[in-house]
Amino acid sequence: MARITVEDCLSKVDNRFLIVQMSIKRVRQYREGYTPLVESKNKDIVTSLREIAAGKVLPADAIEEAGIAAPVIPETTPEASA
Repeated sequence: MARITVEDCLSKVDNRFLIVQMSIKRVRQYREGYTPLVESKNKDIVTSLREIAAGKVLPADAIEEAGIAAPVIPETTPEASA
């Protein structure tokens, strides 16, 4: 199975800090009993990154206490780039 990194998630969320925070939150949710949104036989942290890279988990509007405005990169379609 291919490796996944934070860089793979940057196409969906344009902030490394936010990606890491989202991933940590998902791992905590798994441990509370939430089921993963993608099928994976990897550890929780890798599964959470796979969810973010697949666009299954998106950031909230903002994290005020961290001063983050949650910039999300819109998906490009072939029609939009033509």
